[in-house]
Amino acid sequence: MKDWDKLYNQAETLLSRLEELLPGEQPEPDWKAAVAFRWRKNGSRGFIRPVTHAHHITFDALRGVERQKNLIDQNTHQFVQGRPANNVLLTGARGTGKSSLVKAMLNKYAAAGLRLIEVEKHDLTDLHDIVEQIYRRPERFILYCDDLSFESGEPGYKALKVVLDGSIATASENVLVYATSNRRHLMPESMQDNLNTRHIGEEVHPSEAVEEKISLSERFGLWVSFYPFDQEQYLNIAEYWLSYFGIEEMSRSTREAALQWALGRGSRSGRVAWQFARDWSGKQKTDSGRNR
Repeated sequence: MKDWDKLYNQAETLLSRLEELLPGEQPEPDWKAAVAFRWRKNGSRGFIRPVTHAHHITFDALRGVERQKNLIDQNTHQFVQGRPANNVLLTGARGTGKSSLVKAMLNKYAAAGLRLIEVEKHDLTDLHDIVEQIYRRPERFILYCDDLSFESGEPGYKALKVVLDGSIATASENVLVYATSNRRHLMPESMQDNLNTRHIGEEVHPSEAVEEKISLSERFGLWVSFYPFDQEQYLNIAEYWLSYFGIEEMSRSTREAALQWALGRGSRSGRVAWQFARDWSGKQKTDSGRNR
């Protein structure tokens, strides 16, 4: 009898472990709880979870990227209206507003039915499961991948290609992919790639291997490039954020401090201008409080 009890307990333990490995039924997200969501994993199971405190940056707060704003705004407007629109790849200099612009689009069009689902790069293999949960929904969804790049052989690379192009099933009409990256071509290229006349290892057609590396970028219908800001653009952005934090006028000393701040950071970006404005305004208000 003791042997049977021992065997029963072992079987129960084994079944419990198997249940954890098997994909369970995914609960329906609370679509009314938020306009921004994240794909999250619990073991092997994935869920769409609401983001209750999403970033509320406004469209007008982004400065120095007017051309880029117009391109993405037009594409997003078409998408929300149910018209043909493209997947978007935002590439270029860091801190110039790529991610903020995607979030600004959500804030501008959320009332019109736009929703955003953020997907981490290591979860891109689950894109098919995500689309399966939302393709019948009335909302329009942006699948958002931030700071995207791949190394050779990463599984998310092919999963993203399938969603961008569709596999045997057509791509969903209510889903677009917006991705940001510091690279135009999402996989690293080497000088060796250009030596098409040489056969490296067992690669019979090396030029086809090079084409594979750039093919993912080409599946985004809209490429939007961001460039480093010059000094005046940087100062204009700093002035905007200083005003936002309650400092209405940029004095000569403030201007010099902003330039020194950028020099210390080695970058004149919108992010650096925002960070300077927070630091400077915080110090001014602290000093003002001490002098009372």
